[in-house]
Amino acid sequence: MATNALQKKQHRTEIARPESTRGAQYLPRVDILETDEELFLYADMPGVKPADLDVRFENGELILYGRCPPRQDGNSYLLCEYGVGDFHRTFSISEDIDADKISAELKNGVLTVRLPKTENVKPRRIQVKGE
Repeated sequence: MATNALQKKQHRTEIARPESTRGAQYLPRVDILETDEELFLYADMPGVKPADLDVRFENGELILYGRCPPRQDGNSYLLCEYGVGDFHRTFSISEDIDADKISAELKNGVLTVRLPKTENVKPRRIQVKGE
């Protein structure tokens, strides 16, 4: 289950907050999929470019931060529901993840973070010997 490799913290004290360029920050929608080998984290970050994305693993936490340029261009819109702001989300990661092998890719506004499990927690088949 994902709850084993991805831990939730009830209370968290932040020492430093990410810089917000326009005051508004959004929590990106996230899906997490667990396989025997790894976790996959999918985060929606529309409008964010790879150069404006910061993915870090520090002190047991996976930090996602995406800067998004203003989407409104000074025009007078009849309807404007697409907010302007940056994306930020933090996840506590268990020791069962191999931090050196974490990778990330941004494609079509969706960030995919691969979190491989360490060898000692991966299921393995045990050969049965017999006569």
